[in-house]
Amino acid sequence: MEYGLESPINYEQKCLCVLVVDTSGSMQGTPIDELNQGLQLFHQDISNNFSTAQRLEICLIEFNSQVDCIVEPSLIDHFDMPILAVAGTTKLVDGVRLAMHKVQERKQWYRSTGQPYYRPWIILMTDGAPDKDQDIQGLAQELQSGVVNKQFTFFPIGVQGADLNMLRRISTPDRPPMMLQGLRFEAFFDWLSASLAMVASSTDGQVINLPPTSGWGILPVS
Repeated sequence: MEYGLESPINYEQKCLCVLVVDTSGSMQGTPIDELNQGLQLFHQDISNNFSTAQRLEICLIEFNSQVDCIVEPSLIDHFDMPILAVAGTTKLVDGVRLAMHKVQERKQWYRSTGQPYYRPWIILMTDGAPDKDQDIQGLAQELQSGVVNKQFTFFPIGVQGADLNMLRRISTPDRPPMMLQGLRFEAFFDWLSASLAMVASSTDGQVINLPPTSGWGILPVS
């Protein structure tokens, strides 16, 4: 359904989280299995929190040799979390750019339908380097502009084998890249659901101290 024709399910203040996940061939085997388990548990955690389920919208974008938005922005009760499969290479820049487009598109729909909203989150999870034709410098500038202008918050997460230098280039000083400990996707998504529940229950201007990342993340040494 086109956003212009979509009617709000409710008029609660919305919190959009766009997950941009790497499903290239290097995620084959245990990594993609752990990612899928984490996504399923994340869906269940949000479903079990009535207040958050009324406010949190999830968008899921995968990138490999192509980029696909496989879950359009939706409240958790209005979609089933898909099972991801791996294929091909790493169109990372195209995936993140699609996420930024979805954020702007959804915010426009919120405004046009009179729904208040929190600043959206974009979360990138990748285990490798982007394809050589990908415009990392251009993406870095676009992300910097978007974060500085408070259009969204960007979280870059590296999985085993991730290109940390690239992640540092596209990150911002307030959110440096984090490395996933091993393949602790479930712990990451536990943290994410708890963090988003805090955001979705907050008031405008409230300072939010997110839960510690020590259970899943490592801040790499520069």
